[in-house]
Amino acid sequence: MEKKLPLPPFNPETAAKKVRMAEDAWNSRDPDRVVQVYTEDTVWRNRAEFPEGREQVHQFLQRKWARESEYRLIKELWSFTENRIAVRFAYEWHDDSGQWFRSYGNENWEFNESGYMQRRFASINDLPIKETERKFHWPLGRRPDDHPGLSELGL
Repeated sequence: MEKKLPLPPFNPETAAKKVRMAEDAWNSRDPDRVVQVYTEDTVWRNRAEFPEGREQVHQFLQRKWARESEYRLIKELWSFTENRIAVRFAYEWHDDSGQWFRSYGNENWEFNESGYMQRRFASINDLPIKETERKFHWPLGRRPDDHPGLSELGL
């Protein structure tokens, strides 16, 4: 099994790098790419869904990005320990009726010694917004390095 750098134990630099790498992967909206950082037997809680294993996570992500159009995400490191990272995040998206949302949440991650995420627990709330209230303005894909993060945006 190849290692997924950076590895635990985390320090401020490696924890922040792991968070940005996760943000970049999720902004690709590519389930095949995203699932590669999770253990084969990963355990999740995402809202009211509890996928287990890469295949269920893959199916979850396919459903998610089929309904969440124009998805753009920002993650921010909140805290970390040796093999755990806490993240706060927000993402903007719209549904098939054109209604925009900003979804806010927190995630708790736990990694194995090879750097794969074995547990992910997410709590998320959706706020309907007007298109004019959007704050995440970049082309779909990776957030540019010069785009403000959550703290800079006052989120």
